[in-house]
Amino acid sequence: MIRADLHVHTCYSIDCLTRPDEIARRCLEIGIDCVAVADHNTIAGALKLRESAALKVIVGEEISTPGGEIMGLFLNEEVPAGLSAQQTISRIHSQGGLVALPHPFGRSLFWLGNQLTSAEILSQIDIIEAFNSRTPFSSGNAEATKLARDSGKPASAGSDAHTLSEIGRAYVEMPDFNGPEDFLSSLAQGRIVGRKSSHLVHFHSVWARVKKRTCRGRLPPPV
Repeated sequence: MIRADLHVHTCYSIDCLTRPDEIARRCLEIGIDCVAVADHNTIAGALKLRESAALKVIVGEEISTPGGEIMGLFLNEEVPAGLSAQQTISRIHSQGGLVALPHPFGRSLFWLGNQLTSAEILSQIDIIEAFNSRTPFSSGNAEATKLARDSGKPASAGSDAHTLSEIGRAYVEMPDFNGPEDFLSSLAQGRIVGRKSSHLVHFHSVWARVKKRTCRGRLPPPV
């Protein structure tokens, strides 16, 4: 069995300062065997970590759409932000990737609802993120778990780490796998282990955004 944190960010995301090499060291320290790197609208960080890390790395991307964020896993090519949900899903599937719905009840404005949980979109989703450590309220994770169960989709879990200390706060203990189809089979047999992160972690993301905007061109290149 392996421990897979299926939602991690690197400094290639606009709201994160954590370098890929730091993530690799942290995973080895705490016993995380696999990470899905899903930076915002880029796969550069995932590719960087995969080429240098002694752990299993799933190349992912958290992609912005008008209806909310969609996660692609096992990607070979970057999917551009701003496409419709249907177009984004099609781009992911066309390259053999899997489509995951991250934090479905964790980030949407309550008066808008979640536009990605319609029957039409759910029919095209492969995975529901049932536990996200950064989801503000436990009820959001409970609703996501119910959505996965009711829709018959495999449930994933991830820390959504934007800092080193968050890595491993949520993971799936699952059989090892090779490739997307094997991953789905292993995920269906997995056991979710998770605990929520402090609300204070979001201030780190705000600080990262501010620092990157004010120090544009003066930050050292990611390692």
